[in-house]
Amino acid sequence: MSNKELTSSFIVVILLFNLVILGKAEIYIVTVEGEPVISYKGGINGFEATAVESDSDEKIDVSSELVISYSRHLEKKHDMLLGMMFDRGTYKKLYSYRHLINGFAVHISPEQAETLRGAPGVKSVEKDWKVRRLTTHTPQFLGLPTGVWPTGGGFDRAGEDIVIAFVDSGIYPHHPSFSTHNTEPYGPVLRYRGKCEVDPDTKRDFCNGKIVGAQHFAEAAKMAGAFNPGIDFDSPLDGDGHGSHTAAIAAGNNGVPVRMHGFEYGRASGMAPRARIAVYKALYRIFGGFVADVVAAIDQAVHDGVDVLNLSVGPNSPGAATKTTFLNPFDTALLSAVKAGVFVAQAAGNGGPFPKTLLSYSPWIASVAAAVDDRTYKNHLTLGNGKILAGIGLSPATHANRTFTFVAANDVLLDSSVTKYSPCDCQRPEVLNKNLVAGNILLCGYSFNFVSGTASIKRVSETSKILGAVGFVLAVENASPGTKYDPVPVGIPGILITDVSKSMELIDYYNISTPRDWTGRVKNFKAVGSIGESLKPILHKSAPQVALFSARGPNIKDYSFQDADLLKPDILAPGSLIWSAWAPNGTDEADYAGEEFAMISGTSMAAPHIAGIAALLKQKHPHWSPAAIKSALMTTSTTLDRTERPLQAQQFSESGTMSLVPATPFDFGSGHVNPRAALDPGLIFDAGYEDYIGFLCTTPGIDAHEIRNYTNSPCNYTLGHPWNLNIPSITISHLMGTQTVTRTVTNVAKEETYVITGRMAPAIAIDTNPPAMTLRPGASGKFSVTLTVRSATGAYSFGEILMKGSRGHKARIPIVAMGFDR
Repeated sequence: MSNKELTSSFIVVILLFNLVILGKAEIYIVTVEGEPVISYKGGINGFEATAVESDSDEKIDVSSELVISYSRHLEKKHDMLLGMMFDRGTYKKLYSYRHLINGFAVHISPEQAETLRGAPGVKSVEKDWKVRRLTTHTPQFLGLPTGVWPTGGGFDRAGEDIVIAFVDSGIYPHHPSFSTHNTEPYGPVLRYRGKCEVDPDTKRDFCNGKIVGAQHFAEAAKMAGAFNPGIDFDSPLDGDGHGSHTAAIAAGNNGVPVRMHGFEYGRASGMAPRARIAVYKALYRIFGGFVADVVAAIDQAVHDGVDVLNLSVGPNSPGAATKTTFLNPFDTALLSAVKAGVFVAQAAGNGGPFPKTLLSYSPWIASVAAAVDDRTYKNHLTLGNGKILAGIGLSPATHANRTFTFVAANDVLLDSSVTKYSPCDCQRPEVLNKNLVAGNILLCGYSFNFVSGTASIKRVSETSKILGAVGFVLAVENASPGTKYDPVPVGIPGILITDVSKSMELIDYYNISTPRDWTGRVKNFKAVGSIGESLKPILHKSAPQVALFSARGPNIKDYSFQDADLLKPDILAPGSLIWSAWAPNGTDEADYAGEEFAMISGTSMAAPHIAGIAALLKQKHPHWSPAAIKSALMTTSTTLDRTERPLQAQQFSESGTMSLVPATPFDFGSGHVNPRAALDPGLIFDAGYEDYIGFLCTTPGIDAHEIRNYTNSPCNYTLGHPWNLNIPSITISHLMGTQTVTRTVTNVAKEETYVITGRMAPAIAIDTNPPAMTLRPGASGKFSVTLTVRSATGAYSFGEILMKGSRGHKARIPIVAMGFDR
């Protein structure tokens, strides 16, 4: 047996042993009394305070003896508690959480978990739950090369010394997007203290100056029996592709040629090409990940001193004990991260276009929706009868001024018994007759196997090449509602006909042109056609649009799906058909297996756009809080497309096909990101840790005891209502009569006078006060917005506050409210 096989066998034995000893043991996340490092203000003999004031720019010095000593103290207390409660060998502690929350992850039986719940000093015991992954022309689309990078010294300085953490599926460190061969040397980032694990196979570490940290977290995955070291890699190496993709979107090198199948599809760049990458692998190929591992990764990232945290990850479902969406180990760890000065971007989720599908809920997180940008890869198929059928593809054309014979896969089978293999999918060249296919265009059917992932367009292309076909056509004969068809780069002419009616035209033409004998066997193939070229995108001006899959609001405050007084998503960024780096050993997308680049879609791809742009803001404004950065992104965003028309959202029509409808803040939040304007917003809406606690304490249905359990903070500070949280949006889910909302703005530019106006849908009247304010540099001012129900429609009304400055700055704040009769 090889060393790898011996290791795998040993792990299996250990897992079986644990199952026998612990019975039906599961992983639980336990929080206990006592402040974590981030908020410990002293009071324990021998341990001085480690907290930093929430309004301070200072970061915790994790290398100080004070922090190290107090961290050890907390870990010892975790070990003592478990040692007192249970016999050795009947439990396994996986992690101690010390920096953002005080607690631990432990593998115990449900009976032991119940015992822990009643133990003195234990505040919560929650069963672990799973998370899932929620992917370049976009720098040009967002105006970075001309409007943003020059202000920071050009692309070769954009994001300099800002560290972005990626809690994802790892990284492929040898990719040109992360290479340092053709860049200026990177100096050390002295405040970052992360470590670099060593690849167990190559014995080389994963860091190179661009990548400054690389660690992996898999204790919960291993204990749950989900981890497979043969494919998941017990190291930060990306076995999926997703982590490399998101890291390159945010911080990949500038101008990296995107080459596949001998063609160059453009040059890729991250939003902040000079930013550093810190990898915290906690997602794995098949099963996603576990919250216990993700929280450990977040805790470590903040401890290490990162500036920005990208989370292209969200929960599969709520934790078993979770009541409110804002209070659980995951969200409260992120609250502490924000308290430590870390900006957090999280994917909003891919459950759209249906309402209440968000997976990112809390006000301290920037929740990012996905937009379709201005590129499409359209193609066409010309039939011998003169008809031209539209489709999508990313391929060269068949030879100019020539037509080629069509042969359908079902008509070129070597043996009729192979129909059990779904031969029309064209996944298995060995079942098709090469003599009949060679030199012709192979017609294949797009079955449900492509939707489920058991068939791929890449494999159709490979089958066609092996059989000597000049190209292929994939025809969708039965549309599954909600199926998203993406163009896939292939090395030979190929097209996907997505419109069922066009597919029927192709099939009718083929059948009419193809004579058969009495058994149905083809006598000769006479249908002909040609495939057009689609190597370059077609740019359209109706962009951006909200992508069909992007999760929608309203936001929810609990798992009874009651509406929250908080708008989500926060902002819209490109997330559809995004070219970026890929891991050659990644298998997350069958169409890109073995490739160095992939073009994929998801809010997973939108979040790192915001993380990278946030790094640019952090570089220019190093003392801004996470809330200030989020505010700058939101107030300067746009609700208009390139034609100056209101944004539209992709939606299902009654027939199940895709249509466009006017978009609302539940689709795009504040609007589509505008990086150039965000660098100089004029005004910011700032908020800190106490404000977020005040939001929690005024949200109906959240118990003050529960808030204290999760945050170690009492409800001493109140906002009156949750909608008074000082963020650049206003949401009142249950407006009765008249309600006045207050906001405070801070001037981050020169002295300027702002005129304040409000507009609202007719069902609700709006009034703003004062009508104008003059602010000196650094000064703050308050204004109020009064909303009055005119008619209770039982539906949400939308509006906005516009603040227009005398020096040209503008801030726009979306308003969402549903009016009720008294």
